[in-house]
Amino acid sequence: MRFQLLGGLTFAILVPALIRMSFNQQVIWSPNMQVTIFAAFMAHTAGYLLYKRIGNFPGVAAAGYILPTFALTYGLVFMAIFFFRFDYSRFQAAASLFQSTLWYFGLSLATRRLDPYRLAVIPGGDVDRLQSIPGVSWHRIHSPETIVEYASGVVADLRADLSDEWERYIADRALSGTPVYHVKQISESLTGRVEIEHLSENTLGSLNPNQAYLKIKQAIDWISALLILAAFSPLLLFVAMAIKLDSAGPALFKQKRMGYRGKIYEVYKFRTMKLGAAVVDEKEEAITKAGDARITRLGQFLRKSRIDELPQAINILRGEMSWIGPRPEALVLSKWYEAELPFYRYRHIVRPGITGWAQVNQGHVAAVDDVLEKLHYDFYYIKNFSPWLDVLIVFRTIRTMLTGFGAR
Repeated sequence: MRFQLLGGLTFAILVPALIRMSFNQQVIWSPNMQVTIFAAFMAHTAGYLLYKRIGNFPGVAAAGYILPTFALTYGLVFMAIFFFRFDYSRFQAAASLFQSTLWYFGLSLATRRLDPYRLAVIPGGDVDRLQSIPGVSWHRIHSPETIVEYASGVVADLRADLSDEWERYIADRALSGTPVYHVKQISESLTGRVEIEHLSENTLGSLNPNQAYLKIKQAIDWISALLILAAFSPLLLFVAMAIKLDSAGPALFKQKRMGYRGKIYEVYKFRTMKLGAAVVDEKEEAITKAGDARITRLGQFLRKSRIDELPQAINILRGEMSWIGPRPEALVLSKWYEAELPFYRYRHIVRPGITGWAQVNQGHVAAVDDVLEKLHYDFYYIKNFSPWLDVLIVFRTIRTMLTGFGAR
């Protein structure tokens, strides 16, 4: 950390300052330069901390988030500088942003080649499933006398009936400073899913979201929803008129859904389907299939770009939803999943979201087996409920909107 951060600050802030000083040595004493250096220091440090936090989440190719992370922190800091009308050097700020991203891209390439992730696996219990998880070099240990060099850690099923020799081996590894992981712990950290087989006090404790952040997030959601509705009201009006022209029926679609703490509410979305005769099977009617014939021409675009979700900002203002959280299901589907899947109702411990960890990793699903996997993603989000994970979901949602991943 010291090498990465101090090296980054030197390369991204000191070097551009020295380049400017080579043309004019007195520039370092100007308020313009001092404000810029201080702001760049704050933006770079915040960018580094956010980048490292995001890189700890599973399935994250951290190098892909270097530019958006530093662009976000530099943008926020220098927007504040501009808002308070402080004079600053645009050359210094731009050079600092460019060299910050260049520094961490270089480090990412170097560490990927020099430090591949290796984990030693102790046989016994439920460790065989680890072999199917990509991105890790798995080394199976065949006897307690085996020494695995350069291993980043040791993985074992600590609930299995291990022999005394293996237990001594685990204790020795821990004493030597090698991290020892339980198989479920390492599986969660690599797949982004939390599986629950039975309830316990540890399970309930780990799945209680941070109440302070819950309130802060609600305030941020409310303010941003109000700003977005005000700023994009012309666009929303235009989309509503286009829907009316494209097909007969109302512009808005309303549906009862299961929400926060199990309360039923009515969700608002732009209508993307044709109006037709009522379907006898409500469950089938609530499921959107791939290539669904009910979707209108305009609806295809609205779903792919996620513009159809924007009216849910009204639900956010009413405190029924959040921008980020588990996807709210139609009432009939929610009751079906609750009957089929244990602990399904536990996902309602946080507000449902327009986007979320399951959506950006898995996309739209409806079958019970797929919903079980989705539930594991929801539990991971609840367990790791934090602003860092929310920022990562925002970045991935933007990518999803550009690619149309998971849309139906």
